[in-house]
Amino acid sequence: MAYARVSSKEQEKEGYSIPAQLKLLKDYAASEGFFVVDQYLDVETAKQAGRSAFSEMIAWLRANPDVRVILVEKTDRLYRNLKDWVTIDELGVEIHLPKEGVVLSRESRSSEKFMHGIKVLMAKNYIDNLSEETRKGMTEKAAQGLWPSNAPLGYRNVTREDGRRVIIADADVAPIISKLFDWYASGNYALREVAQKARAEGLAYKKSGALVPTSTVHAILRNRLYTGWFDWNGKLYQGQHDPLVSVETWERVQGVLDGRNASKHRRMTHDFAFSGLIVCEKCGCSIVGEIKKQKYIYYHCTGYADKCQGEPPSCRRKYVREEVLEQQFTDLLGKLHFDVEVLDWVREALHTSRADERREHEDAIRRLRAEYDRLQARIDAMYIDKLDGRIGGDFFDRMSGTWREEQSRCLSDITQHQMAEQSYMEEGEQILELARNAQALFERQPASEKRRLLNFVLSNCKWDDGQVAATFREPFDLLAETTALARQTHAANGTISAKNEIWLREQDSNLRPGD
Repeated sequence: MAYARVSSKEQEKEGYSIPAQLKLLKDYAASEGFFVVDQYLDVETAKQAGRSAFSEMIAWLRANPDVRVILVEKTDRLYRNLKDWVTIDELGVEIHLPKEGVVLSRESRSSEKFMHGIKVLMAKNYIDNLSEETRKGMTEKAAQGLWPSNAPLGYRNVTREDGRRVIIADADVAPIISKLFDWYASGNYALREVAQKARAEGLAYKKSGALVPTSTVHAILRNRLYTGWFDWNGKLYQGQHDPLVSVETWERVQGVLDGRNASKHRRMTHDFAFSGLIVCEKCGCSIVGEIKKQKYIYYHCTGYADKCQGEPPSCRRKYVREEVLEQQFTDLLGKLHFDVEVLDWVREALHTSRADERREHEDAIRRLRAEYDRLQARIDAMYIDKLDGRIGGDFFDRMSGTWREEQSRCLSDITQHQMAEQSYMEEGEQILELARNAQALFERQPASEKRRLLNFVLSNCKWDDGQVAATFREPFDLLAETTALARQTHAANGTISAKNEIWLREQDSNLRPGD
């Protein structure tokens, strides 16, 4: 089975990447005595799982258990996210990566699996770097007064005649949103009451038809977008969309919200490290901190969610000490730890593994520069034709304008290629350094910094009977899984390579925090 992929339509049109990959794979198959039963080609981005040819290949391999070898040029051609990696791993196939000189199977050493995981991690990070261009475009759209994301309740997304995607008032929902602000601005209703009134009026999600919960109503009341102004990346912009409420009404609503919560803010003079970070597994409410006997900090479920109406749920009556939660988070972050020798080893391996990517960047830059020069030659030749009277000035202006735009695109792409490699390595090393030191950093930081670090590394923190469960954010999830896999392999085999001994050994309990 052979698989090849390019990450853009432009690459495919150039005829550069797919043919080169297939030639490499066919030559490798011939030298190793493999017969290629089929080949699958994807010409699209791998930012999200679900590529058409990739999915077809997985389905075929599941239906044909006698074929258990995949030939693919290198790691980031096969998958660029954890989901694809897990999918391939569950098939139990043997993966041959000719360009990297690696063969991976269930019998591979844990060090090889670890490095393979690191490459998947770094490829995913590289994709994230490329997505920065999308974020820049969204910021530019915001600067023009256009809401750059999905429309909130009360608005809907439409495409204008000029092709721009904008938001307009939803005739069915917008009047309910306006009433919602008026009700709450009066100060006569509690948040739960205005939420009930809004639901009675028909406030529901468009796609699912589910009634909007109180938490969403609170978010609506806090959203400045309904005034015609909006916040984006920390800046305030005046939008081109129609407001549903006046600025004065919105500000009155904020005053009522702040007034209702003022007593809570006065009581909470302590900066609780984990308040607002964890939700209850049983009812979905927030876990908040509370000081008892003027010195002990306990956390408990608030029981304020819509589903907790009436008698307080049993989870609300259970408490856990802050020290217990802190130790559990410390243990979670410990799953990311590997020592400085491994950091140096992985850093060196990353530089080595990116050699072919650097060559690809250089090849791309050469092609773009050749395209730029070709366009310039066209412009120059057509200018001579204009001077000689063979073409008109209008035609020259139109064509040269188009070609100069293409030249600008070439220069922009060249800059991105020049920056991509350095950015990739710098951010990759920063991620590895943070992961290695996350546990020690957490133990030394004040409450606010502990919360910030946990928010950066973890997501979906849930509490159930005093036990915390959380998910590592990308790309830390991959580091945690590869390290865990290697430790499991070590426990099962009882033997490890010399390099594995560097990064699999447990720390001595007498080591200082900085050791």
